[in-house]
Amino acid sequence: MRPGPGPAAVTVAIAGIEFGWGSSGKLSAVLTALRERSARPLRFVGLASGLGRPLLAGQPVERWYDLPDDPGGARAAVGAVARDEEVRAALVVLDGAAAKALEGAGVPTVFVDSLPFLWTDGDRDALPLEVSAYCAQRCPELPDACRGVLDAVRALLWVEAVIGSAGPGPWPQRRHGPRPGGTALVNLGGLRAPGLADWTRYPGIVVPAALAALAAYGTREVHVAGNLPPELVERQAAMFHVKRAAGAGGPPMAVTAGPLPHREFLARLAGCEVLLTSPGLTTLLEAGSLGVPTVCLPPQNLSQIFNGRFHSRAVGAAVRTTWPASVVSEETALERRTGGEDAALRVVYDGIAAAYGDRGAAAGGGPDGPRPEVVAAVRDGILTALRTAGRGADWGGLARCVGTGGAAQVADALLAILTREPLPAAPARP
Repeated sequence: MRPGPGPAAVTVAIAGIEFGWGSSGKLSAVLTALRERSARPLRFVGLASGLGRPLLAGQPVERWYDLPDDPGGARAAVGAVARDEEVRAALVVLDGAAAKALEGAGVPTVFVDSLPFLWTDGDRDALPLEVSAYCAQRCPELPDACRGVLDAVRALLWVEAVIGSAGPGPWPQRRHGPRPGGTALVNLGGLRAPGLADWTRYPGIVVPAALAALAAYGTREVHVAGNLPPELVERQAAMFHVKRAAGAGGPPMAVTAGPLPHREFLARLAGCEVLLTSPGLTTLLEAGSLGVPTVCLPPQNLSQIFNGRFHSRAVGAAVRTTWPASVVSEETALERRTGGEDAALRVVYDGIAAAYGDRGAAAGGGPDGPRPEVVAAVRDGILTALRTAGRGADWGGLARCVGTGGAAQVADALLAILTREPLPAAPARP
C-alpha cells in the first residue's frame, strides 16, 4: 500500500538589507536553524538582497526576485511575489521597507534587528514597529535615546547573537594573541551602502594600511575577504605584493583576495591566527564565538563606531583602530545621530571621501587616491592594535556577553507563526 501524500512545502520569503554582508550572514544562520528544526518541509524565495546572494550560495533559496528602486514599485512587487508564490511567512533582516511591504501584503513577518542600540526618534518611521515578531539582538548596553523607540514595538522579542557556526565545537576561548609568522584574515563588509557615492574609497585607504601593518608584524599569509569585486582587486593588485619589513626575515608575505561563502568564511576564520575586520557586529560575534584574536579596522559607518567600542571593552584590550581626528570625529558623528542615522553617516562618509580625494589638484591635476599621511596613520594604528592583541585578551568576551543562540531563537519565532498557519496539502502522487 502506498503511503498517502505528505504535506506540501510551506513557502517562506527572505530579505536582507542592501548594506553589506551582515544581514546575509544572519539569514544564512537562521535558514540553517530552520532546516534543522522544522517538522514540515520549507521552501525559500528571496527578495532583493543582490549584494549578499553569494554569501547565501549554500542555502536552498529556490528563486530570487529583484525589486524596483522606487518604494511604490517595490511594495507592489512584494505583494505580487507574496501572492504568486503563496508565501506563508517571511524573515527579514534590517530591511524595514521590505518588512512593512510584506506585512502590508498580509504576510506575517519576523524582523531581525541586530542594531537596536542605534535608533533614535529620527529613525522611528523607517522601522517596522508593527511586524508580527520583532527580534532585537541583545547588546552590551542600550542608550536611553533608543528606549522610547523600542517601547513602541508591538511584538518585541530579545534574542541572543544571530550568528552562524563553523562546525562542531566547543571552540577554545583563546586568550593568547596573534604571533608573528602566522596567518591572518582581513575582512571588509558593508562596502556598498545606500547613499555612499564611492564605496571604493574605504578599501582604497584601509586595505593597503592593513597589509603594511601585517607585513611589519611579520605575518606569513593573508587572505582579504569581503564584497570586493574582482575588478577592484585587479586595480589594486600592486598592494598585494607586500614584502615584510626589514628585520622581519623570511619570504614576502603571501596575499590572496576574494569573497568567501559564509560556511567557508567561518572555517577560514576558525583556523586563522588573527582577524582584522571592519567592525561589523556579525563578524565580531562570530569571531568571538570561536575565540579568534580580532583587531577592529576603522569604522565605515555609525554602527561600527558602537561595535568597535563594544568589542574592545568586552575583550578588555585596546584593539580598535580609529581614524585620525582630522578624518572622522566619532563624537561629532554620535552627536548628529539625534537627527537620525543618515545625519551621523554624513560625518563618516564625508570624512572618508576627503581622505581619499584629488591629491593632485594642488599640483595641477592628478588621479584621485588616498592621502599618504592618512594611510600611514591608519597603518600605525593597526600595528599598535596588533601588538596590543599579541599580549592576549578575552577574545570570547563580546559573544559571551550577548549569547550565541539567536539563530535558533529567531527560527523558533518563525516556526511558531507557521504553526498558526493552515498546512497546505500536497497533490496526490500518481
